Amino acid sequence: MKTELEKCLAGEPFYGGDPEIVKIAAKAKRLTRELNDTGYTDIEKKRGIMKQLFGSVGRRVHIDVDFHCEYGRHIFIGDRVIINMNCTFVDNNIIEIGNDVLIASNVQIYTATHSTRYVERMLPDDGGDDCEFCLTYAKPVKICDGAWLGGGVIVLPGVTIGRNSVVGAGSVVTRSIPDNCVAVGNPCRVIKNIDNREKPIPQ
Repeated sequence: MKTELEKCLAGEPFYGGDPEIVKIAAKAKRLTRELNDTGYTDIEKKRGIMKQLFGSVGRRVHIDVDFHCEYGRHIFIGDRVIINMNCTFVDNNIIEIGNDVLIASNVQIYTATHSTRYVERMLPDDGGDDCEFCLTYAKPVKICDGAWLGGGVIVLPGVTIGRNSVVGAGSVVTRSIPDNCVAVGNPCRVIKNIDNREKPIPQ
């Protein structure tokens, strides 16, 4: 029988009040608080916290305040990544961020969602006092190398943002975006392609 965490990563409905999951989430909340409270220029301490918080973190990663996440350990960050102010990553499932990625302020990345059917979403009231009374399921999100997410972008579960692509400010990304394009809107759609081939330097 699968654990609730295994169900979570498999994209199956899971119970977030499971003791193993609660322990993981509590650790993430503590570490994100420490990260947000650390001095802006104390790069060494911030990096130490990020190594404890995330599944992996590459070189030259900058995360501004206030940053929030769900489990932390399901976030994998490449090299030379900027995550600007007030970003929220709901990493019930894997969030993979490639190299050379720019994530602007107020970006939200969600892996978690619920059934649209009430009977599949809400658990019977057991008379308890805990705050977990629904079932969640989660799909991974991938932000490929060289991508740039503009301010206030919302990325929904199961989405991949293609290599070198740009998502315009305020967009809601409901479907995957291909490589080398600009996409904007709600729902987000491709409006043009980008020629990212290297051009010879004029002599």
